[in-house]
Amino acid sequence: MRRRIAIVVMLLAVLGGGWYFGRDYLTPHRDDARLLLLGNVDVRQVDLAFKVDGRIATMTVDEGDAVVPGQLLASLDKSYFVNDLAVAKARRAAQAANVAKLEHGSRPEEIAQAQATVALYRSTTELNQLTFQRQAQLVREGNTSRQSYDNAAAALRQAEAQLNVGEQTKRLVETGPRQEDIDAARAQLALEDGNITIAERRLQDGDLVAPGAGVILTRAHEPGAIVSPGTTVYALTITSPVWVRAYVGEPDLGRIRPGMRADVTTDSAPGKIYRGTIGFISPVAEFTPKSVETRELRTDLVYRLRIVVENPDAGLRQGMPVTVRLALGG
Repeated sequence: MRRRIAIVVMLLAVLGGGWYFGRDYLTPHRDDARLLLLGNVDVRQVDLAFKVDGRIATMTVDEGDAVVPGQLLASLDKSYFVNDLAVAKARRAAQAANVAKLEHGSRPEEIAQAQATVALYRSTTELNQLTFQRQAQLVREGNTSRQSYDNAAAALRQAEAQLNVGEQTKRLVETGPRQEDIDAARAQLALEDGNITIAERRLQDGDLVAPGAGVILTRAHEPGAIVSPGTTVYALTITSPVWVRAYVGEPDLGRIRPGMRADVTTDSAPGKIYRGTIGFISPVAEFTPKSVETRELRTDLVYRLRIVVENPDAGLRQGMPVTVRLALGG
């Protein structure tokens, strides 16, 4: 019986200690001059991937390496992208020449050629006209066959048709291209310009660069691997700026505001103070009970804070527990 009583007492002591510790961790320490909160450095990670597909040619960093914004991390085999760009530029050059040809219109030599062709057709028509008239006279006199007359008539009609075609061609050459054809050629040239821009962007996207300062957390592939757009190549943890996530209870919500100064310390270096400011206060309560029925339950509501902290010595690591002190009078 005594043994059972001792076990019950020990269990009650453990539960009471856990309750006290949890209350001490979740409940901010406060007085009229300061507010003490417990929080963690936010874990901020970004997956880095190429925007285009291809074979990885080089990888310049490894896990644990610190990188700076714009640093080259990896590159694809760019031979295909270079070829696509060369083809796009060649097509653009051909279309530009076509536009220039249409805009300049017919050359003087082309107009002179069309005029000479019309003169040739006109002289041929006049000759066939005379031949037809002679054959008609001979038919009436009975000195030629009907077949000769029909041949002369057909030759005259053919010559007149050729003369008509030549005159229409000369008119088109002298007038020059239609404005609609010029507009269509210019639109095609703009399309070729766009293809060059796309090819240049794909060539540029063959390089993977760091979007910001951080540390490489994961290297997911090696040179020689073929990757698709969006396939993660590196996982990068962002180290700047440093964000601390903490929570404040509903009773203390009115005592803080964005821009308020905060002092952050860690357990590993309790004497080192990192300066920061409150950058964000969540408008939505967390850990909210399903129904609030009493005034006592409302005291359990907490609101998330984001504190932007200066980290000149890189002493704050992601996920690290920290202590935040707010000077309420500042």
